Amino acid sequence: MDSVHAADDVVPTLAAAPAGPLRDRYLTFVGEHGDAALWRGGGAEHLTASCFAFTPDLTHVLLCLHRKGGFWVQFGGHLEAGDVSLAVAARREAREESGIADLELASTRIVDLDRHDLHAGFSCAAHWDVGFVAIVDRDVVTTVSDESDDVRWFPVDALPGSLPDGFARRLDAVLRTVRDGMR
Repeated sequence: MDSVHAADDVVPTLAAAPAGPLRDRYLTFVGEHGDAALWRGGGAEHLTASCFAFTPDLTHVLLCLHRKGGFWVQFGGHLEAGDVSLAVAARREAREESGIADLELASTRIVDLDRHDLHAGFSCAAHWDVGFVAIVDRDVVTTVSDESDDVRWFPVDALPGSLPDGFARRLDAVLRTVRDGMR
């Protein structure tokens, strides 16, 4: 497959996410919107892919200061031609936005689902985000992309003030999932 080109390609990945009402909403959304659910041009709401980058000891998270949003957030964005899966899209976005060319995901396991409405600064109304994790050495060199104003490490227990609503709660849940998976 050259790229994710049909909703049928992502349904098995979403179905493997932890069971619950949110996962079921994602599956319903993709089922109702079909291929349009995958692409920015498919409608005001669509899937996106993101990556939480942690240090190996899980004490720090690498975040970008999103230019349009004006808040600190994990790396992520829209699916593009050439992305063969949601995980590959998340990895590509993390590489582009962090400047870490050899960044790899820790696994293709979904660790976060977050549907969020967007404000007027965005051309989309809502993103149905699918999150993955990467483990990165803290001394790696990062660069700031044209979509961000900054890229910086933060202790997971001392996050910056300007975060999207619910981000700290989501980060805690991601960390619990990652820690549980390491046992």
